[in-house]
Amino acid sequence: MFSKVERLISIRNLKPKRKEGFLKVISIFSFLGITLGVAILIIVMSVMNGFRADLTQKIIGLNPHLILESNNFLSKENFKKDLKKKFPKFILKESYNGEGIIMSNNIIKGALIKGSNVKNLDFLKKNIIKGKVSEFKEGMIIVGNEMAYDLNIKVGDKVTLMSSSFIDTPFGGFPKQDVFTLGAIYKSGFIEYDKSVVFLKISEALSIFDKTNDDINLEIYLKNPLKADFYKKEIENISKDFLIYSWSDLNKSFFSALKVERNVMFLILTLIIIVAAFNIISGLTILIKNKTREIAILKTLGLSNSSIKKSFFLTGFTIGFLATVSGVVIGIIFSLYIEELRSLISNLFNTEIFPPEVYFLDEMPSEISFLSTFIISIFSLLITSLASYFPANIISKMEISKGLKYE
Repeated sequence: MFSKVERLISIRNLKPKRKEGFLKVISIFSFLGITLGVAILIIVMSVMNGFRADLTQKIIGLNPHLILESNNFLSKENFKKDLKKKFPKFILKESYNGEGIIMSNNIIKGALIKGSNVKNLDFLKKNIIKGKVSEFKEGMIIVGNEMAYDLNIKVGDKVTLMSSSFIDTPFGGFPKQDVFTLGAIYKSGFIEYDKSVVFLKISEALSIFDKTNDDINLEIYLKNPLKADFYKKEIENISKDFLIYSWSDLNKSFFSALKVERNVMFLILTLIIIVAAFNIISGLTILIKNKTREIAILKTLGLSNSSIKKSFFLTGFTIGFLATVSGVVIGIIFSLYIEELRSLISNLFNTEIFPPEVYFLDEMPSEISFLSTFIISIFSLLITSLASYFPANIISKMEISKGLKYE
């Protein structure tokens, strides 16, 4: 693609003479600008990918993958049989959720009450920090560590649970309430979840809300939760009598915000590469101005306009290519060891630069996407190619007589 002469001219352009020191400075800044731009883009995209993946795994663990609602118990039982026939790998569970109030030690807090078969919940098996799920029985309740702290309670203490359902008495309507023993405490990593969600046996949840089996929800757990929306459509094709929503439907606004934030960050950080590319234009323009006589002599010796254009294009492209490769290497290395770097900086400056109570994560996540890295690299090379082409195209149009006019 490039002849030996064109490569030789390009190499000489990359090694400016001592009197052209300013040109060398511009080339260095172009190189550093593109390198930093590519590296920062890869690091930020990796962190955001890791952040999204980590939160997705936690949300999947906290929520059923699909939820089916209906007010007809018999219809649900028949539908369960149809589902088991068509999707034998589905794990089906029952639940009922409602809002209420939990009270202890003269402290009152709002709570989301979740009734289910507690002993079969994988989430609780993995996240219990005090007590045992295997010993859970009627009259017991499980709360998050944040709620336990706020209520100042421990395993074995009594708490009062009040629902939003009312019972009629001679003195008027009063909300239904009951006393439970704290059987275990869990920690999910989501502070808001740990502050508000409590678990009961499904029969007790139905009782405190004055509900029947008709009000039970059907939960579906998948082997691959990321296919929840696909199976949602498949189930809707079987029957239209159920309200079906997936874990992603429950968190749609959150993930939409993450997607918008990632796209905006990509656009903003791309400006670093574009600004650095302008340095290439400036550097090549100054180089061409200083090389006017040499270019005219080369044309006189028979070098074509195309070869001159290609040699100067190769000069700018080489800077961009080497800078892009350097940026990719630096970005990947930083992404792989970003948690170690975060810990080091936190210890050096005695400050928490990634508070877990704000970001819901115990450590800095990072997930390198080779597709994102490839797109960033191609985008960087495209920008530097365009920045190198325009000055090179201008010099090819220079007339020999003007180049030698003052020689």
